[in-house]
Amino acid sequence: MRDIETEEALSDLLESNPAVLLLFGGAHCGVCQAIKPQLEALASREFPKLVTAYIDCQETAGALCAARGIFSLPVVQLWFEGQRFAEFIRVFSIGEIRAALERPYRLVVHGGTYRHD
Repeated sequence: MRDIETEEALSDLLESNPAVLLLFGGAHCGVCQAIKPQLEALASREFPKLVTAYIDCQETAGALCAARGIFSLPVVQLWFEGQRFAEFIRVFSIGEIRAALERPYRLVVHGGTYRHD
């Protein structure tokens, strides 16, 4: 999972990757720290071309989180081809994220414009 600290880095990531999962979390957020490895495992196991990134709203990227309207943690956003597709805030399951990823990931990575093997 890549660490993102600036708006420039986030914009570059979203523009250059067709499938992105963002975790807005915090070093002092127990739930955030618990789901981070679960999201990494999900991505590597089931969605290998999904780029994952972590944005620490409590320490290194507070200004970025505020600018993006992130005021409660954790938040998971799914982005496809530069567009936000889904957002999960505070209470959600890994299964909900998996279900939200399946169809758009398959279309973008296997049946759409993205073919980077």
